[in-house]
This record gives sequence, structure tokens and C-alpha cells, in this order.
Amino acid sequence: MLEDWASLHSSSESGSHTINEYAEAYGISGGQKNMESHIFSVDTLERHASKSHGVITCMSAGNNAILVGTNKGWLVRYDFGGGDNYELDLSISRTGDQTVHRVFVDPGGKHCLAIVLSSGGAETYYTYAKWRKPRILSKLKGLVINAVAWNRQQISEASTRDIIIGTMGGQLYEVVVEEKDKKEKHLKLLFELIELKEPFVSLQMETNATGATTRYYVMASTPTRLYTFIGTGSLDVVFAAYANRSIHFTELPGEMPSSELHFFVKQRQADFAWLAGAGIYYGNLNLGAPQSGSSNGDDNFVENKALVEYSKLEKDREGIKPHSLALSEFHFLLLFENKVKVVNKVSQKLIEELQFDREFDSSSREILGLCSDVTAGVFYAYDENSIFEISVHDEGQDMWQVYLDMKEYAAALEHCRNTFQRDQVYSVQAEAAFSTKDFMRAAFFYAKTNYIMSFEEVALKFVAAGEQDALRTFLLRKLDNLGREDRSQITMISTWATELYLDKINRLLLDDDKQGGETSSSSNEINTKYRDTLREFRDFLSDCKDVLDEATTVKLIGSYGRVDELVFFASLKEQHETVIHHYIQQGETRKALEVLQKPNVSPELQYKFAPDLIMLDPYETVESWMAASNLNPRRLIPALMRYSSEPHTKDEAHEAIKYLEFCVQRLQNEDPAVHNLLLSLYTKQKDESALLRFLQCKYGKGRSGKPDIFYDPKYALRLCLKEGRMRACVYIYSMLGMHEAAVALALQVDPELAMAEADKVEDDEDLRKKLWLMVAKHVIEQERGTKRENIRKAIAFLKETDGLLKIEDILPFFPDFALIDDFKLLETKAKETLMLISLDLSICRREKLDKVLCSGT
Repeated sequence: MLEDWASLHSSSESGSHTINEYAEAYGISGGQKNMESHIFSVDTLERHASKSHGVITCMSAGNNAILVGTNKGWLVRYDFGGGDNYELDLSISRTGDQTVHRVFVDPGGKHCLAIVLSSGGAETYYTYAKWRKPRILSKLKGLVINAVAWNRQQISEASTRDIIIGTMGGQLYEVVVEEKDKKEKHLKLLFELIELKEPFVSLQMETNATGATTRYYVMASTPTRLYTFIGTGSLDVVFAAYANRSIHFTELPGEMPSSELHFFVKQRQADFAWLAGAGIYYGNLNLGAPQSGSSNGDDNFVENKALVEYSKLEKDREGIKPHSLALSEFHFLLLFENKVKVVNKVSQKLIEELQFDREFDSSSREILGLCSDVTAGVFYAYDENSIFEISVHDEGQDMWQVYLDMKEYAAALEHCRNTFQRDQVYSVQAEAAFSTKDFMRAAFFYAKTNYIMSFEEVALKFVAAGEQDALRTFLLRKLDNLGREDRSQITMISTWATELYLDKINRLLLDDDKQGGETSSSSNEINTKYRDTLREFRDFLSDCKDVLDEATTVKLIGSYGRVDELVFFASLKEQHETVIHHYIQQGETRKALEVLQKPNVSPELQYKFAPDLIMLDPYETVESWMAASNLNPRRLIPALMRYSSEPHTKDEAHEAIKYLEFCVQRLQNEDPAVHNLLLSLYTKQKDESALLRFLQCKYGKGRSGKPDIFYDPKYALRLCLKEGRMRACVYIYSMLGMHEAAVALALQVDPELAMAEADKVEDDEDLRKKLWLMVAKHVIEQERGTKRENIRKAIAFLKETDGLLKIEDILPFFPDFALIDDFKLLETKAKETLMLISLDLSICRREKLDKVLCSGT
């Protein structure tokens, strides 16, 4: 079977791509990453970026706008988004050194805070994107600001809204600056470090609005600690809550003068990274977390925390720490002197080193720092003179491989870009499961691959391991992954799976036989597996009935002796004749009738199997016929005759008569054959009453153009004569107008019946008299009493004729010794009595006639 399928599969796949062709279609060489491609690249963006206003001391970026601060108190703006570029002098009217200590621009690139340090103290300037003149924020005078957290969800062009600033003195303030008023709206102290006086050097803030409620998530770092705050309401309410409970912080050893804190938020992903003395402390942010009342407050929104030690990144230079940090979706960008090392956040492995082209300016010192434009998704580096752009080129392209190497298969699949990559993930999972002998799991994953391993290779692996159950699972799952265009493969795989199912069923039966029929847990387990496999096999046949070759499948199932499954499959393929024949052989009449009652079964099968079915179970068969609406009773006559020819017990209901009566009475069938058959069955019954009722009932009366009766009277007469049904013969003679024969036959059965028949003739007086004379002769000749008694009875009979016969008409029937005087004497004495009797007879004669015919008395 395997060799056959392999041949078919190879021929049908001749037009398909090879593995290498498929890989090349996706730009992948041999399924591995192209080592010449780089995720990050660095280019010089601006040379002499300070515009001859000293050297660069700090830089910030947002929405394609870059603001550079110099040591001579100048602020230079570059807008690569279509805005204006300009230079602002922040040292006007002051003498001495005027160094721009920090510059901060919001994510939208509109609002900017610049902190200038001079001998006179610290000044904070606010400038807007369209302004040419900065404004001093007087309320912030003297505060050396090291960090700003923008409320990016609520900020607008007209207002910074509530932002947090962190100072050299260890304070956190809330401030709002309005562009229209050109000054700060208010300044509130939110928090101050008391226990350990350290400067706040970095701040980040995110908010999550639910209805009218806003929840704040704030992180603030010092050179040695990372503080977390969470709460709802306004910022002052959030921080006021920490007056009554402990403030959670994370402390890491080691000095880090250039400590930095960064957030990366993109759709449902939110990460943080803190450049600390001991390494990069990072994790995920759960921005849906509620406020916690415990001292371990960050546990509600800081998750999956980890630490990357610097020694792993600079193995040859111990103690070297990065100067600056930037955070992307999947990577850390770490600035070491004059190079940037790119470290994968997931694997914590170094993937690239970026070198800066600085040969044009040998006087430049080392790179000072990195900054991120979270809105534009780019990064920048700067030295004293120049700005460098670090571009990102599809940084998630190899994340599937990263997760795969870490055996995080679900994450690897989530990051796959094409079928070839998914194939590699499934293949690794399958090989891992196979190596641990988890064959069923291996089969599941092998079935999902398309190009890494051929179908034949996988199948042979399971065959070699003797794992037929796993092979069957592999085939079934492979079927799920094939398309309609792969019909030949589907048919072959389905056939192979059929054989594996049959083999499994037979092996379970053999295992059960080995148990010797004993009741044990092992035997019960085998029986359970057998039933489950059988049920699963039938489900499989139901699913694959349209793709399995019918002849091949029937032959295969039959070769294993699985008659019930053969019948089941025949039923699925609507081979109703085979199914019905099987049920009849098994004596299962009801099941056969259920098949016949299906709407898509041809009525021809009803007629074909009718003789067998009615012999097996007359009652159920006839009930089924009566429930059907599309049967022709004439075509069931052979079955009814066969059934009727068999002997029946005295108490057994005659189902053929029941069905024919249903056809005649309920269905108003007019077929003479049906009526004649019913009549013939009636003639065989001992009780003649049903036959007489049938003969007298005029089923065609009142139907336009139809005769009163549908049976053949002559045929009925022959049957009745043959079976000795004389009363019925009398009725038929009378119906045919053969009144003399009717009276003659009636005299043999019952003189009263003969009288009734004679009295029927009303329109022919001579015939009526003749008939009565026949009756009179019979009555007189049958009497054996005394002379006077015979005469008395004869006179009484004359009264029955209602004057039709006279005494002289019947005298010839008496013997010669009878005297007329005797008649006269009796007539005189009984005259009055006979007159009364004659009156009564004339009234009751008609009623009596009907009663005689119907009752036979």
C-alpha cells in the first residue's frame, strides 16, 4: 500500500515546487536566515548638527522632529516631517557658560522643555513647534530637571496636559503648560525621596482610560533604584495614596551614572527596560492591571521580569557598561563607546553590531547617546557634532527562529511569515516528539508539514517503528490538510487509513480472544478500545464516503469479514439493495423496513423484497405498507398471495386481508385484481359474513363513470362454488339475474333464504309465481307430519305468498289421499287466524327478507 501511494504521490506532485524552490520564493536560502541581510542599519543624518553653536550636549526626538541642545545655550530644531527648522538662542542677556542640560520633546513633536544650566542656576524653557521665541517657566526656576514623563494618551497641540518632571533633588512634580498662555498652568509636588536622596534620572508614564476613570502606571528611576506607582483618579490623588503605604522599588547593585528607563508600547504589547548598574532589568507591563494595596505594588503591572548582565555582552572587556539604551519591539540597542550592540530581548543574544562612519571628523569624540522617536519608529545616536539615524528593517522577520531555538513553539508559530517557516516549526516539534517515543504527538505535527519531509519519508518512519496507530493518526491529520485539488492523494490515503482501521479492529478482537473470555480489567480495556475504534472507524467512513473508491472499499472491508461495516458503508453509499438484503438474511425486518421508508429509496425495492418481508414479519410489513404513500397495491399481490398460501394459526390476524381492506376502504382502490384477491381470501374464511358484506358493498356507487362493484361476479361465483360458500352463491346468482338458480340453491341452504330470493322479483309476476311454486313444492315435499298437519302448514305457506298462490296451485304437490274437505274444514276454522297472520306477514316480509340474507338464518 505504501509503495503504491508513493508512486501516485510522486506522479501527482510532478508540477509542485521543491523545497529549495519554495524557500527561494520566500527569499530564504535553505530555510535559514540570509546572513547578509541586517535588521538594523546606521547612516549619518546631519553633519555639524550644532550649526556652529558649540558642541551637542543632549538630544530628543518625536514624530520626525529632532531637537538638539548645545553647550553654548542654543536649541536647534530639525523637522523631517515637513515642518520648519530653526535655531533658538536660550542664553540671551546672560554671560558665562550657558549649557543646555536636557531637552525633552513630546511624542507628537510639538511641545519642548529645555533646561539650561548657568552660574545663576537652572532655567526651564518652553517652546512650541511654530514659535521662534522660547518662554521661561518661572515656577520651575532653580529646578534641575533630569526627566520628563509625557501623558501621550491625553496630550494635545494646545496643551501638554498633566506631565511629570523628575529633578536632581529627588522630587517628582506635576506640571501643565498651555501653548496659548505660554506659561505653566500649575506646579504640584507629587513625591519626594526622603530615605535615600538620589536624583531622578528617568521617567515613564502610561495611562489606561476606562469610561470616566483613568488609571496611571508610572515608573521612575534613580541611579540605583526603580520605583513603581499605580492608581486611579488624578496624578496628585495617585501619589497621595502612597503617603499611607510603602513605596515599592527595585534596587540593583552597581553604579550607573547614565541610568535610563524606556517603555515600548505597541497595541497589546507593552515592555519596559531599565539600564541599571547590574545589567538591563526588563519585563512586560500589564496595563490592564488594577491598583494593588500591598507593598509589592508593581506585581500588578510588571510581569516576566528578567536581568541581562553586561558580562554576557562584553565577554572580552569585563566591567564595561553601556552608555545609553534604546528599546524596540524585539531588541535592546546598547551604546558601547563608538558602536551599538543589538541584543534580542527574547534570546538575550547579541545579533548585530553597528559601526559609525566618523572618519570625516577625526576630532569627534565618542558617541554621546541614543534617543528614540517612538512615533516614527526610528532611533538616533549623536556625538558632539553629528546626528546618526538607526533604521529598523522588519525586526520581527527572524523571531520565529528565535522562539524555535528556545523551543517556545506556540510563539514561534505566531511569528511565522510563510508556510515554509511553519513547516520548520512543525518539523522540529515532530522530531522532538518522535525521539521521546511520543508517536501520536509526532504524527500530529508531521501531518502539518508540507515541504520539510515528504509524505513517504514520514510514513516509513512510523512503519519502521511499528507504530500503526500513529501512522493512522498521521494519515487522518494529513487528510485534514489536503485541498480538493489533491483528490487522488485523498483517495489513496483514505483507502490506506481504512485498511489500518480494519487491521486495528481485528487485532483487538484477537487480543480479546487471548484473554479467554475472562472478566478482567484487561479484557474490559480491550473491549472499550474495540468499541471506540469501531465507532471512530464508522465516523471515518461517514466523513470519507465521497472520496473512497466504492468497489475497492467494499472489497477491502469484505476481505476482513466485517459484514456490519460493509452494510454500514453500503448504506452511506446509498446501496440500499445490499443493505436490505443483509437485514433480511439476518431476520431484522424492522431495520430493512426502516431503510425502505427513507425518502430516497426507490419503491421498486419495496416490491422486490415484499415477499420476503411479509413472510418474516407480516404485521410490521403491512404496517409499513400502510404508512407508505407511493405504493401500487397491484404490484404487492404476489407477496400477498405467497403469504396467504401459508397456513396460519386460528388466532393470527390475516395481514393480507387487513392490507387489502385498507386499500379498498381507505385508499378507495379500484383495481379489479385487488378486489378479486380480497374476495378470494374472504372465501377461504370459515365465517361467511365478511364475504357477504363485501359482495353487497357497492364501492363504486356514486363515483362518476364507475361501476358499482370492481370484482368479477363470475369469478366470484366460481370461487364461492368451489369453496362451498352457498349463501354467497345465492347472492351472486340473484345479482346476475339467475333467480331460478338462486332459489334452487337457496332451498338447499335455507328455505327462508329461498323465500326471500323469490320475493325479490317484483316486475315479473309469472317468474315470481314460478319461484314461489318451487319453494312450495320443496316445502310440501319435505314435510313428514300427519295429513292434517301437512295441510295446515301448506295453508300457512300460502299466506306467505300474499295471495300470489292459491290452494289449487299447490294441490298437485300433495299425495293423492289428501281430501279437499280437509282443506275446506281447516280453512273455515282458521280463517280469522290466517287473516291476522297474513296481515302481519305483509308488514314484516321486507324486514324479514333483509334479515335472512344478512344473517343466513
